[in-house]
Amino acid sequence: MSKVKYAIITGASRGLGESICKQLVDNGIHLLTVSRSESDEVKQYAEVQGVTYQHFPCDLSKVEGIQDSFSLIMEIVNQPNVENIYLINNAGMVDPINTAGNMEAAQLQKSVNVNLLAPMIITNMFLERTNRKDVMIANITSGAGSRAVHGWSAYSSTKAGLNMFTETVALELANHKRRERIFAFSPGVMDTEMQGVIRSANKEAFADIDQFKQYKERGMLRSTETVASALVELLLNKEIESGKIYHVNDLLN
Repeated sequence: MSKVKYAIITGASRGLGESICKQLVDNGIHLLTVSRSESDEVKQYAEVQGVTYQHFPCDLSKVEGIQDSFSLIMEIVNQPNVENIYLINNAGMVDPINTAGNMEAAQLQKSVNVNLLAPMIITNMFLERTNRKDVMIANITSGAGSRAVHGWSAYSSTKAGLNMFTETVALELANHKRRERIFAFSPGVMDTEMQGVIRSANKEAFADIDQFKQYKERGMLRSTETVASALVELLLNKEIESGKIYHVNDLLN
């Protein structure tokens, strides 16, 4: 029985997630995508390249949906012929963009669920059920996770939490001499729909809006293809330091 490699990517229907999927397909890696909507482009790309593709519709802000979808995914990746598993927790949301005291509780809950709780639940399920597999977990973080940004208290806090979760899990894996590895990847500023959401905020809610408008006007936003290539190269061809936060600028220089 020939060995296969699987990648599970959340938030795979657009932006960075979609670009990551295509580049993994180029490397012959089978795809299991998780997001509310499906990317027909990724589906067709995988079919043309002869790579297995399956999509799991899931709202990552709802705990029950996460558990249901990933229980099905675990059945697939735990087959005897699966050699490598790449789990990429890519889904994220920058909303709510506003100052503390001006955000709705439901918005805050959704931000925490998508940006932090979902990766924690998914990672926990994988480490519980795949301890005999070669597993690599990549958590997509942000530079905002290590610095305060006016109007981004929700986004920055959840990414800071994701960074600490990554570091702590790496420590635990090392202490228990387990083979799985986990790291975080900071993609920098990219030309995505999220950037459009950021630029549509008002200055009172988001003090740095002029700077982000300049990123777009001056052509300073990297393409998602460029950023995805750095991550995929790291995943497939580099020696990963478990627990480390990798920054795209360092990988591309």
